[in-house]
Amino acid sequence: MSENETPALAVETTETSPILRTLRIELDSKRVRKAIDRAYKDLGKTVRVRGFRPGKVPRPVLQKMYGASVGQELEQQLVRETLTEAIEQAGLEPVAEPQVEAEAPVEGEAFAYTATIEVRPSIELPELTGLPGKRPPIDVTDEDVDNELEQLRQRQSRFEDEPEGAEAAEGSFLTIDYLGKVDDVAFEGGTAEGATIELGSGRMIPGFEEQLEGMAVDQERTISVTFPDDYPSEDVAGKAATFDIKLTKVQRKVMPELDDAFAKEIDEEHEGMDALREKLRGDLTEGRERQAKDVLQRSVIDSLIERTEFDVPPGMIERRLNQQLQRAHEQLGKSMPEAELHERLSEWSESWRPEAERDVREHLLLDAVADQQEIESGDDEVNEKIDGMARDQGIDPDRLRGVYDQQGMGDALKAQIRSDKALEFLLAGAKVEEVAGS
Repeated sequence: MSENETPALAVETTETSPILRTLRIELDSKRVRKAIDRAYKDLGKTVRVRGFRPGKVPRPVLQKMYGASVGQELEQQLVRETLTEAIEQAGLEPVAEPQVEAEAPVEGEAFAYTATIEVRPSIELPELTGLPGKRPPIDVTDEDVDNELEQLRQRQSRFEDEPEGAEAAEGSFLTIDYLGKVDDVAFEGGTAEGATIELGSGRMIPGFEEQLEGMAVDQERTISVTFPDDYPSEDVAGKAATFDIKLTKVQRKVMPELDDAFAKEIDEEHEGMDALREKLRGDLTEGRERQAKDVLQRSVIDSLIERTEFDVPPGMIERRLNQQLQRAHEQLGKSMPEAELHERLSEWSESWRPEAERDVREHLLLDAVADQQEIESGDDEVNEKIDGMARDQGIDPDRLRGVYDQQGMGDALKAQIRSDKALEFLLAGAKVEEVAGS
């Protein structure tokens, strides 16, 4: 080996567990000496030391002043320069960030460090044909369609003011201002203006709605109630309270008739109620088919998980969990106080962990199935998938394709298609049982 050649790494691999490999990586003393010489040479060009001209600071002085920091930096630098090479030399594919233990290199000595690498487990699959699966029924009844129509009718309803002098009664929709007090002191959350309540709905604390019956617009009344012992706010739970009420509006809900005019109002394409009912039946059927497929897929995967034992790399679980928490943070960050959000995220980091582990198990199992069955996915399938997503989102396929290319998401989409095909293989051979409910 010439003076300018980079010495080969000495890499020793130990199988610590089915999902852990420990690498001992050693660099010879020549490589260490070159790295140290280079570090002090570069340092000498930049530091300023009193009594010495720039670039002329003796190395012993530099070592005395900066030895500790140079050693730490060199340790990190040598690991960065060699870890990937060592992992490739060992023939490993890490599934999480390696854990490294090292000490500062010493001139004249070899530099050795260890890296703990998480790897994919070797999975021994059971018989894949006949895995039990459960699927709920997708039948849509006339009653289901009627319920859907009623929900549409509720959404199309309107409110009308009651005649002047009309009194509040069960079924009335009231707009009120109120001030709540406990021991004659207003309490937090007990004051509102323009609040709307439906008499008889039971949404307020017991006794509240009943005492508003008979009131008319602009009338004021003070009512007395007792908060339930299990009321969410501990400050008022179980306590007696009074509310000063002012009624500002009494309205009734007017429901549209279920006729052809109603169908036309919902969608101009519908000729009448019969067409609307058929459209609703089709939408309900499509939705239940999707739900039934989701239930079937999960049940088949659960059956495979129950029949396959293997260790899951902790780093993969952590990465999946962090992805879920990051999405939650992005979705809730603007609608929840930061302190409350962090408290929730801390709770979810524990409660979501079992589901994150299950997701990783599913991912690893579908990969193993695809390997066993020699299932692959190609660029044509990726393009077809992107075209479909673009149609669903109403955007130009080439634009979406450019986003995937720019962000390097093509390989992830190809892997997802491969997993989907592996899942379809399992479903095709599954022993499916129709079950009630979802």
